[in-house]
Amino acid sequence: MDVSLYQAAAAMNATARWQDLIAQNLASASVPGARKQEITFSDVQAGLAANLSGSGSLSSYIPSASTVTNFSAGELRPTGNPMDFALEGPGFFTVQMPDGSNAYTRDGEFHLGPQGQVVTKQGYAVLGTGGPLRLNPNTPGDVTISANGDVSQGNQNIGTLQVNEFSNLRSLNSIGGGYFSADESSGELAVAGLTHVRQSFVEQGNASPTTEMASLITAMRMFESNQKVLQMQGDRMSRVITDLGGNSSS
Repeated sequence: MDVSLYQAAAAMNATARWQDLIAQNLASASVPGARKQEITFSDVQAGLAANLSGSGSLSSYIPSASTVTNFSAGELRPTGNPMDFALEGPGFFTVQMPDGSNAYTRDGEFHLGPQGQVVTKQGYAVLGTGGPLRLNPNTPGDVTISANGDVSQGNQNIGTLQVNEFSNLRSLNSIGGGYFSADESSGELAVAGLTHVRQSFVEQGNASPTTEMASLITAMRMFESNQKVLQMQGDRMSRVITDLGGNSSS
């Protein structure tokens, strides 16, 4: 078995996956609160090969890639819209998915539903500490929110925005659209203590288009380099087979 062929092919697969992640990051760069995906490379032992000296064996390794989410904060952009909220700190807004489960997001571009409920762009209910937040269309006054998440409409208190923090961000699972699900290993805290709410702001995605484009060039060059290695090894094996075939026929 020619290990170099498998190594080059695995490296091409890893860099192709990297290019896919970069494309996703570029597409989500303008999405409020989006979190970019990063790739890490490692080696996986694939087997043992005989040492040329005959004194032992050598380990062979195959490149492998895995993805992680970068949870660093994005910049806050003022919008002037009182229904736009941003978070300063590690917390997440809590929303109710159509199946009744909770999901978590940093995208605070909220809207009012038909019955006054506060919803996301996708129509998911935004949760307060007592359940879905709902405004009264007949109550006069502007909507305001304090730094700790207390929501008021005029002089009437509506509720407190539910903001959750997690001690283990790496265990959050991306479910698409800037939303994450949590499990027992996430270490969910009941109420955020380090996070503050900013009204009339939205948090931009934390992916930099300039950085992503530079990474894309690097990934493409790595892919092309391994493609050349694969082609060279294939040509070498073809010559060996041809030579062996010529010797046997003579």
